[in-house]
Amino acid sequence: MDECIIQLEHATVRRAGVPILDDVSFQVRRNEHVAIIGPNGAGKSTLVQLLSEEIHPLYSPQTKRILFGKAKWEVLSLRAHLGIVSQSLQYLCNSSYKGWEIVASGFFSSIGLDFHHHCTEQQMQKMEEVMHRYDTWHLRDKQMNRMSSGEARRILLARANVHDPQVMLLDEAVSNLDFPSRSQYRSTLEQLDREGKTIILATHELSEIIPAINRIVVMQHGKIVADGSKQEVLNERLLSEVYQTKVFIDEREGLYSAWC
Repeated sequence: MDECIIQLEHATVRRAGVPILDDVSFQVRRNEHVAIIGPNGAGKSTLVQLLSEEIHPLYSPQTKRILFGKAKWEVLSLRAHLGIVSQSLQYLCNSSYKGWEIVASGFFSSIGLDFHHHCTEQQMQKMEEVMHRYDTWHLRDKQMNRMSSGEARRILLARANVHDPQVMLLDEAVSNLDFPSRSQYRSTLEQLDREGKTIILATHELSEIIPAINRIVVMQHGKIVADGSKQEVLNERLLSEVYQTKVFIDEREGLYSAWC
């Protein structure tokens, strides 16, 4: 069995005294793909931010956060193991930086390149190779704030992979994408699977969950209320309870969709 590379035990996060995550435990093994679903405010993004150490849990003797075998990390060192794509990151990258500058900035965990960022020849070659692999090379000289949402999201996926991370953390990454862009995005997820990445996907769109993602974690009110295979978890009774409205589910060619 593959080793456990992410271990979170009894983690609680509060904001203004209100628990956003409430005593959550969550583990992921190498090469395991997980989709985290739930209504807005369920705690999905907060859980992802805990895994990337953007935020920290309240102290408790029971609380553990062990990432890639270590309990303590320098953030920049941890970033070398993680590829992150999120709506908030896309907002930060909505700038006059060109596509290639955003992709290359993944080497430095920065937003774009500044005067003190100097890419080596090897890094420039790696940046070009990754942009070709994710079909973004034609966007290399286009400013981020002139790209469509789909184009910008693909640039961020290239940025997230430029340092060859072990784990991809994807938070609501198809939001505001049209149907062709979503299809292209799913193709990219399938490519990540073929490349041996571990995928952790937080989403409210079941259509984003590619067939290779078989484990589903359901969150509600800051807690994990279900954790299992798609066949076990993606059922109308459970999701209707979680979303507190009647939910209908359809499955076609390994892809799921839901509507109310």
